[in-house]
Amino acid sequence: MSYELVLLCISLFTWGLGEGMFFIFQPIYLQQLGADTMTTAGVFSAFGVAMMIAHVPAGYLADRVGRKPLLVAAWTCGLSATWVMAAARSLPLFVAGMLLYGLTAFVSSPLNSYITAASGRMSPGRAMTLVSACFNFGAVLGPLVGGWLGDHLTLRVIYVVAGCLFAVSTAMLIFLRNQPRETDDPTDPPPNLWANRRFFGFLGIIFVVMFTMYLPQPLTPRFLENERGMSLSAVGMIGSVGNLGNALMNLLLGQLPAWIGFLLTQVSTALFALLMWLGTGQFWFALGYFLLGGYRSARPLYFAQIRILIHRAQMGLAYGVAETVNATTIILAPLLAGVLYNRDPVLVFPVSIGLILLALAVTAVFAPKEAARDPQAAISLPPDFPLAE
Repeated sequence: MSYELVLLCISLFTWGLGEGMFFIFQPIYLQQLGADTMTTAGVFSAFGVAMMIAHVPAGYLADRVGRKPLLVAAWTCGLSATWVMAAARSLPLFVAGMLLYGLTAFVSSPLNSYITAASGRMSPGRAMTLVSACFNFGAVLGPLVGGWLGDHLTLRVIYVVAGCLFAVSTAMLIFLRNQPRETDDPTDPPPNLWANRRFFGFLGIIFVVMFTMYLPQPLTPRFLENERGMSLSAVGMIGSVGNLGNALMNLLLGQLPAWIGFLLTQVSTALFALLMWLGTGQFWFALGYFLLGGYRSARPLYFAQIRILIHRAQMGLAYGVAETVNATTIILAPLLAGVLYNRDPVLVFPVSIGLILLALAVTAVFAPKEAARDPQAAISLPPDFPLAE
């Protein structure tokens, strides 16, 4: 494994520890600050908007100015946003910090482009799932610490501690080496990305799959606290088990062909919704969150499938477009989840299961499956790809 991947693994492990401390408690803390169910759903939808608007510009800039500057910018933005949330004592300022944190989602395109270029002899899918697993291993401890701090102090304290961890994670990026920018061969220019029908067809599949998998998630921590009577520490423990599932599923599914792993992520998320719906105790809820690890694994797996559909010089832009599509699901799904929750708090789970099964059938029929024989697979990583300028 290359020096760059090792450094990113350490940095993301630290970031995962900090983010894991507060992320699962966001809907609960919003409620403490005065947000009702639909307000909370609206905030999460706005969070999705914040995630969406920066992906395409970030992907374009990653191809034009380089990936490391965008990584540093994203880490710095997330650090600043966390300190805004830590300083907030009212709902509007906290939401402002949360939306600023959402903007950091633009890191996805340059980060996955950087990982792909630095993967060396590893396949891009395996490299991306490995780095993602390190983030999730860090996030395993976060909810436990956050839940304990929330029960014994206040939830506000967890943002202060997370901000300190993020400062350490950000400092590590100084030691990353720059990567050369991809340039087009004027004698053999890449095909027009906007005319790539296979790519845009797969984007439609991504939208359907990610919408159905995100639908049961936004309000589940509030459901566990309000409807199932669980303490913050118990919710934190369940979140830690979920992050362990994220890490292990990234490692496991990264060993499989990307399209098979993509199918299995949907199966595991459907089982999560089933256990939230019919589970009767902490063990079953924790098992459900463990299986939800499939949702986080889906992103590197659909990136791996996109890689065979595009030219390498379009990698950042294509990843950015895909992440914009994914972000639209984070805008829309919480609104539907809020409507279903207000009608009946458990209703979102059976509805999600039905929709995931439909998405699973669409994926099985239409997702790209022949990566090994696709002629573009041969250009995904040239021999001896240089890692430093």
